[in-house]
Amino acid sequence: MRIGIYPGSFDPITNGHVDLIKRGAKLVDKLYLVLGTNIGKQCLFTLEERISQIEQVVAGMDQVEVKVCENQLTVDFAKSVDASVILRGLRTAADFEYELTMAMTNAKLNPEIETVFLTADPAHLYVSSSTVKEIAKFSGDVSKFVPECVVDALNAKFVDQK
Repeated sequence: MRIGIYPGSFDPITNGHVDLIKRGAKLVDKLYLVLGTNIGKQCLFTLEERISQIEQVVAGMDQVEVKVCENQLTVDFAKSVDASVILRGLRTAADFEYELTMAMTNAKLNPEIETVFLTADPAHLYVSSSTVKEIAKFSGDVSKFVPECVVDALNAKFVDQK
């Protein structure tokens, strides 16, 4: 069985993430969406809220499952679930530079695990979780960028500011 992981903070999950999940799931028998701790980010949503949102979004995708990776390197987590693939999405050249460095580092740490890059669908090139949060904070319509459950969650987070 070919197992892959798609790590991220998913704060919040966007339609771009969903597109990559669907496309990535075609490449493996089992795909774990791995919520990790990014020490460089402060999340708007709690871990539990993000898990709930993602589980709603992937309901019906039988080969996709949500996992949590805390206090562990992604490549070590991949090994712990017998994954041979780390899936990463690329939107821009800046993404590529960062992701290439991570892929090369992970390959040094564990050469048995391959990083696979999927380019973003052009419809989602400009969409990022950070941009979505900013739009929502200032009462903008994010329904084109995120699943419906995330629209509701964002509106609830920023209700006091509207």
